[in-house]
Amino acid sequence: MLDIAYIRTNAALVRQSCVNKQLDPKVVDQLLEVDEKRRQLLVKVEKLRSEANANAEAVKQAVKTGGKPSSDQIEAGKVIKLQLKELEPKLSEIETVFKTALLQIPNVPADDVPVGPDESANQVVRQVGEQPKFDFLPKPHQELMENLKMLDTKRAVKIGGFRTYFLQNDGLLLEQAVLKYALDMMIKQGFMPIAAPVLVNPEAMIGTGYFPWGNEDHYKTQDGQILAGTAEVALTAYYQEETLNESDLPIKMVGISPCFRREVGTYGKDTQGVIRVHQFNKVEQVVLTTADETVTRDWHQKMVGFSEQLLQNLGLSYQVLLMCSGDMGAGQRKKYDIETWFPSQDKYRETHSASYFNDFQARRLNIRYRAKDGTTKFVYTLNNTVAASPRLLAAIVENYQQADGSVRVPEVLWEYLGKEKIN
Repeated sequence: MLDIAYIRTNAALVRQSCVNKQLDPKVVDQLLEVDEKRRQLLVKVEKLRSEANANAEAVKQAVKTGGKPSSDQIEAGKVIKLQLKELEPKLSEIETVFKTALLQIPNVPADDVPVGPDESANQVVRQVGEQPKFDFLPKPHQELMENLKMLDTKRAVKIGGFRTYFLQNDGLLLEQAVLKYALDMMIKQGFMPIAAPVLVNPEAMIGTGYFPWGNEDHYKTQDGQILAGTAEVALTAYYQEETLNESDLPIKMVGISPCFRREVGTYGKDTQGVIRVHQFNKVEQVVLTTADETVTRDWHQKMVGFSEQLLQNLGLSYQVLLMCSGDMGAGQRKKYDIETWFPSQDKYRETHSASYFNDFQARRLNIRYRAKDGTTKFVYTLNNTVAASPRLLAAIVENYQQADGSVRVPEVLWEYLGKEKIN
């Protein structure tokens, strides 16, 4: 969340940020109205508490000197107590309303984020790699994988419903090879590997900014927990309510976990294959760094570079997009998407997302650090996909398909899979 002092000073900018992110700017005015009432009430309560303390001290001194409190002191104590009894619950109530309203305020996009309503305003930053040329009509991944006994969606739908799947035989083994290769690559970059929990508490979802905006996009359990859509949630919240030292930063974590998304609002989209599913596996990178946006932006580029290196090593063509204000999350300050080439669709499809937040998530999670100058600051947070399967798996299968229906294996995965071709 944003600092309330920043919102008061930059109300017009924050309102415009809401508009640019396709959110209602009225939330800013509602917050400021509640904030003003809260501040006025807080002044009254603090004044009464100060008077109560002064009166109590006077009574204490009277008793200490062998006397007794005057009737005026006793009466004043009663009056103050009654007033506090009336106002303190009101203050507590308005503090709750204030905190709820503050959580509705999105992050302000960085200056170089293009303003636009949706994906039509996203900007292509670069395209890398050669798109494969086929002397035959390339098949979609689901057809190839089903013919090779790598994928079964028909039986999966009977068991788990729409957007479910079985990976089997070389389908499963190739997925594990991709994920393990991605994990090993990030470990070599100095990232700490973590198997992240799938079930998380609401506080972690609120803290990372997925709630309240993405509440409908997630599955929930009867115990009130949430099935996370990314390891980002658990990794970013790892140091929740803790104070680190500047010497600890940057903290680099790479998590691997199953992920769950309801895919609300995607009816009719990607109904074939495993491009859009409810459950998938992902390797995710998260970095916590110092409260310096220049440092953060450097890390943002590095993290995108790690994902690009993975795709280059896999021999896949891709493009990097700078996302516009209307096509990024409420909490994100700047976001890149990486889209990988899918021959059967003759277009690039999103396989990676890289975002930075400054202290937006850290304020919600209360993750601080002691700076070298002795001050305490909130850390800045970033995250990016390393490899998400089965979407990346589908891209590999489509790009490496052969005329006879077999699939070549990217060279970097030979030692992981133990074979060079899937027949």
